[in-house]
Amino acid sequence: MTQINLWTSAEHALGYLAQADKIPHRTEGEKVLLEQVPKTVKRILDLGTGDGRLLALLKIDRPQVEGVAVDFSPTMLEAVKNRFANDATTKAIAHNLDEPLPELGKFDAVVSSFAIHHLTDDRKHSLYTEIFQILEPGGIFCNLEHVSSSTPALHEYFLKAIGITLEQDDPSNKLLNVETQLRWLREIGFTDVDCYWKWLELALMIGLKPN
Repeated sequence: MTQINLWTSAEHALGYLAQADKIPHRTEGEKVLLEQVPKTVKRILDLGTGDGRLLALLKIDRPQVEGVAVDFSPTMLEAVKNRFANDATTKAIAHNLDEPLPELGKFDAVVSSFAIHHLTDDRKHSLYTEIFQILEPGGIFCNLEHVSSSTPALHEYFLKAIGITLEQDDPSNKLLNVETQLRWLREIGFTDVDCYWKWLELALMIGLKPN
């Protein structure tokens, strides 16, 4: 089966950026995420950073933090570089999350916002394992994610709620339910794993690496 991924298309990336702020309840999920990441973290990795929105929000209360922003869309990378052009503590790295993470060092927090659902389920699982390995003891992983609904009717309800039709649904999406992903995180070794916030197909999944 051919894997569809439209994110190398500038048109697709720009279309997403135009709609991102209009996603209902998105800021609620971001607020909960921001509350969970300690103010004392020294390094944050943002996977599938897009235009750097989430990392920029995190740096408001943590201006001293070293940020590493990873994405593979040329359009998104240009946007994130422009956003942090005057911030020497943040760097953008081109990398396709379909491939194992490059050597980036250790992090106190790894975050992701609506990116990992573009990966196959096998790759989601292996990425979660890699994240666990690069977290410092006591580190936190926060994944604000697009997850699957439990029924087709609920999926259609979600699409209607965000103002798109079934025909407009992104073929790059490879959605997976919350329960499976939380179980994976626990099996990998994360503790205090839970879904900290959810609205329909938007969910915030968090786990800690034991000290």
